[in-house]
Amino acid sequence: MSNGIETLQNILKGDPSNFQARRELSILLVNNGFNEEAEGNLRYLIKYFPEDAELHYNLGIVYEKLKNFQEAKKCYEKAVELSPQEDFYYNLGDVLVELKEWDEAIDAFKKVLETDSEDGNSYFNLGVCYFHKDEKNLALDSFQKAVAINPQDVFAYFYIGYIYQNDGLTNFAIESYQKVLAVSPDYSWAYFNLGSIAFKNDNIEEAKMYLQKTLQYNPRDIEAYKLLTKICLKEGSTDEILELLNTRLEQEENGDLYYCLARVYKFVGDLDEYYENLEHALKNPFTLTFPKDVVKQEFEYAREKLGWHEQIEPEAEIEEYEEVPEEELEESDDEEDEFEDEEDDTEEDDE
Repeated sequence: MSNGIETLQNILKGDPSNFQARRELSILLVNNGFNEEAEGNLRYLIKYFPEDAELHYNLGIVYEKLKNFQEAKKCYEKAVELSPQEDFYYNLGDVLVELKEWDEAIDAFKKVLETDSEDGNSYFNLGVCYFHKDEKNLALDSFQKAVAINPQDVFAYFYIGYIYQNDGLTNFAIESYQKVLAVSPDYSWAYFNLGSIAFKNDNIEEAKMYLQKTLQYNPRDIEAYKLLTKICLKEGSTDEILELLNTRLEQEENGDLYYCLARVYKFVGDLDEYYENLEHALKNPFTLTFPKDVVKQEFEYAREKLGWHEQIEPEAEIEEYEEVPEEELEESDDEEDEFEDEEDDTEEDDE
């Protein structure tokens, strides 16, 4: 604990009614991550100064850090009621986004822009709200205003690319994703979506290059492994994908990856490995997004073949399998962010 905090705590031991010391202590506690202690001090101060907008605002920050978004919303609303300041509206908008209250969030960010028309972050957040409301034209307009103000806004460029990609405007999408990578060369989801576009355009080598880049920067990207499996089977380059999948599975079990591995072994006619990996896939149901009934049917088929001591013939051509649409990508990891996937073989991101 910093000396400043200890000094203020000592002052309050001698004089608990020293409100200025308690206010300063509250801010230091928030800034140093002592959120529960800060909450107690701020609530104490609000009892004596209920009309102090800054106190409500700072308590909102504490609740936001504690992921108590409903309480944070109440605090920011009170701060705005007492003093309609730009920062108060912005934080209120942020919390409303977390609560998925899109219309209210839009109102809050518009309030910010009334006093600061060059606030790129507010335009970005407006874009996110409109995107989730499926008002894609308004979302696109907001994201474009965000990058006009801040050309380094990676997340806005990514959303722009994603909207263009899903509208079939792949050239514009590619341009936007390339702008993402110009600012942030390690942005794995941009590589994935470029790979997806290349695959759909039958540019196989280009697709492989982008997917390999995806895995270079995010070795846990399951969708990249799935699409690479398709590509390698299409090319017949099974050694490459077998090594890739087995290496990843040594580090972390995953139902989807076991199923991909099973498909490769079926392709080369290895019944034992086909059966074993189908079994592993079913034993990892929480990470198996392929249709489970299909996997079970394949598993029963492989078990029968083993029981009859039969072999399976290597597949002469790829049997295309159905994939479930991707679920919402929680910023996985430490990324902020999240929005729902609407199209196969495309990854989404959120700030």
